Parts: sequence; C-alpha cells; structure tokens
Amino acid sequence: MAKTATFGVMHVLTSFTVTYALTGSITIAGVVTFVEPLVNTVMHYFFDKYWDHPVARRVRNQLARICTALKVPTRMPATQTERA
Repeated sequence: MAKTATFGVMHVLTSFTVTYALTGSITIAGVVTFVEPLVNTVMHYFFDKYWDHPVARRVRNQLARICTALKVPTRMPATQTERA
C-alpha cells in the first residue's frame, strides 16, 4: 500500500510540475493536476469494459501472433523487486 500511495503522490507532483513548466500558470497546473486523474478514471472504466470484447480479443491475439513470428518479446524481464 505504501508503494501505491507513494506512486500516487509522485504522479500528482509530476503532473503539477510538468503542467506548470509548460504553462507558467499555477492555476492551470492545479486544475490539470486534479482533472487528469478524473479523466483517467473514466477512461479506465471503458478500457476495462471493452478489454474482453471479441474484437479487442481478436486484435490482441493477432498482435501476439505477429510478435511471436517476429520474435518480439511480449513481456519485459522481471525486476529484482518483482522476483522477490
């Protein structure tokens, strides 16, 4: 849980910092920092809803076959923390 909370704080700080650096506006940076997670939450709902849709499943299977044929790794090697 601590790792998740830390990542959340890091995400908010990164969002604010990048937006402020691009716009120079504390107001815009603040709005974007809080609107962006709300938009991501809604997008995640639709992503989950359609992940198992037959068309999406067919596209994922086709991409997996292409990656296999081209010998493209489909998974990154595990990091030290993932192995533990």
